Amino acid sequence: MYFQYGEKEIEYLKKKDEQLAAVIDQIGMIKREVNPDLFAALVHSITGQQISSKVHQTVWKRMQEGLGTITPETISQLSLEEIQAFGMTFRKAEYIQSAAQKIVHKEFDINSLHDLSDEEVCAKLTELKGVGVWTAEMLMIFSMQRRNILSYGDLAIQRGLRMIYHHRQIDREKFNKYWKRYTPYASIASLYIWAVAGGAIPEMKDYAPQKSG
Repeated sequence: MYFQYGEKEIEYLKKKDEQLAAVIDQIGMIKREVNPDLFAALVHSITGQQISSKVHQTVWKRMQEGLGTITPETISQLSLEEIQAFGMTFRKAEYIQSAAQKIVHKEFDINSLHDLSDEEVCAKLTELKGVGVWTAEMLMIFSMQRRNILSYGDLAIQRGLRMIYHHRQIDREKFNKYWKRYTPYASIASLYIWAVAGGAIPEMKDYAPQKSG
């Protein structure tokens, strides 16, 4: 399953922003996979914190092969050592076990998140151990398909914005200006900003000041 968007969102963003319009025209439609299973997506996000994509894929594959389906029930039956054995830190194993147990014991209703606003979802998710604002935002985009998320804490979003708009840095004021411009389709803009940061348009460069030494 891919993040759902189409001509309506594309045309809106192109009318609002010339530079982004040029990026969209060059890249075309983007297919980004989403995982509608909120708990599995949460575990996937926690395991991926501060490690490379390659290592993340390896850990995730081990978990899928070892558990079959990744549910609060299957996770809560494992010891911390068994979770850690999939290839993650003890701390991440604690975060994952804690979330699973809270859901199993009905202390956290993960499915009720769908009824909340973006701000409420973020506030609720960050009550869980190991879940910060960035993780909550990634879940909102890549599991819940929320339409209006642009992550200030995402380094690739910052890089992509610098590349598209020729900024040396992105402070909160500049960030808010772009988020307002993209609203209500900031998540779709994010897909293109990530693509630029990842080198989708080779001639675009990062304008951040070079570190000396």
